[in-house]
Amino acid sequence: MKPPLGEYHDVNGRTLLLHREGGGGPAVVFLPGAGAVGMDYWDAQRRAAAFTTSVLYDRAGTGWSESIDLPRSSTEVTDELRALLRTAGIPGPYVLAGHSLGGLYARHHAIRFPGEVAGLVLMEPAHEDYRAYMPRELAERWDAWDPAGALPDELPREILEFYRVLFEQEMAGWPAGLREPLVDSHVSPEWLLTGIREAANVNAVYDEVRAAGPLPDVPVIILTAPAVDPFKRAVSAGASEELLRAESDGKTRLYNEFAASMPRGENRVVEDAGHVTLPFRRPDAVVLAIRDVLART
Repeated sequence: MKPPLGEYHDVNGRTLLLHREGGGGPAVVFLPGAGAVGMDYWDAQRRAAAFTTSVLYDRAGTGWSESIDLPRSSTEVTDELRALLRTAGIPGPYVLAGHSLGGLYARHHAIRFPGEVAGLVLMEPAHEDYRAYMPRELAERWDAWDPAGALPDELPREILEFYRVLFEQEMAGWPAGLREPLVDSHVSPEWLLTGIREAANVNAVYDEVRAAGPLPDVPVIILTAPAVDPFKRAVSAGASEELLRAESDGKTRLYNEFAASMPRGENRVVEDAGHVTLPFRRPDAVVLAIRDVLART
């Protein structure tokens, strides 16, 4: 399926999709979470384009970029992003806006290439200490989960339609030419499996980030989205409301402490959004964080 936005670039023999708007710098670059794609951040990206160059892209093996075997190391992912930005002619330094797994990649990128990163906006970022802040019962549930058996060979139509409705609700005000192919793709077995495959080595990625050293002294704003919304309930089937609230409380403590550990770190709680829905429901909070990071660079 042809992507609704963007252009292709050849990076080390792979075809990657990138879409940019706006002008000036430092440019902001959106790094999607596992199971997400660049265009999921379109609303925030277009708003940020009002005051700087604003970029979204799909990593190799995800979205509309070339298909490859997953998972990959964070070193491969960050090398690829660096090469893509150079190929596309987008000069640094950059503000990296990473969501979930993309937040972990953004941190690693900043550690590896400190002179090329002006600041970070971390939306619900994956973190190597996450489990330590979680209730034991929840950690045991994660230990018992088998990624290989997470999706059957053929998903029931009812489940696909359930997810379709959730995505359509989150993108209700988006242009149909963008919303419809994006929703169709999100509920395809191929994209659903891609999210699981990309995150399958997250513990190895945690080890990479631990070993890489400290972040450079740049402004960092974390956005915490504690709401237990329909997306959260859907991916946490069987977990009680009490347990999901305990996860949100633990996550908030982690992000508060993580922000306090950095010279210019700040955690902002965005109450009316959840882990998946943050960029859809609160693009204004994402863009305000980008503005503030740019002002502090």
